Amino acid sequence: MEFTTDAVYHFSEDPTITRFVPHVARTAQVGEAYVWAVTAERANNYWFPRQCPRAMAWVRPDSDPDDVARIIGPGGGTRVHAVEYAWLERLRTVQLYVYRFDPAGFRPIDDSDEPPAVVTESEVAPLGPAEPVGDLLALHERAGIQLRLLARLHDFWSVVITSTLGFSGIRLRNAQPAPAG
Repeated sequence: MEFTTDAVYHFSEDPTITRFVPHVARTAQVGEAYVWAVTAERANNYWFPRQCPRAMAWVRPDSDPDDVARIIGPGGGTRVHAVEYAWLERLRTVQLYVYRFDPAGFRPIDDSDEPPAVVTESEVAPLGPAEPVGDLLALHERAGIQLRLLARLHDFWSVVITSTLGFSGIRLRNAQPAPAG
């Protein structure tokens, strides 16, 4: 599967959606009703089962080499995704699909230099039927993204968010609880 800049993407385990209607997601941190999508650059953040907690970190131009060595490490590449062991079987077996949308009408959700998503307030139809994403482990491998299995994400996350790397955490509320204290 190739992700290109001429579309924006929405990932789902449901391949039957024909129209996307703006709504306020139950977990949204914003109150406005949107249809959410991501650019090709952010697509790899969604190569996971929908409810899977994940922590991601990547090298930015201003990243400190010590942070890169400590967090990305010697495994190669410039990006690492971490999940908990409990999600491995689901990661291997989930049937994940991607919908493609025309990017016209979508805008970044925020003004940051790395907006996490694009949104529209309008109802939209996909450019075609949902396409299977395929083997998520192989997708990570082909993209050169390290995929780490951890007992608990919170230990990794607490290091990543205090570093100079770019980072994103998704569905962290579904992760094993952080240790007390």
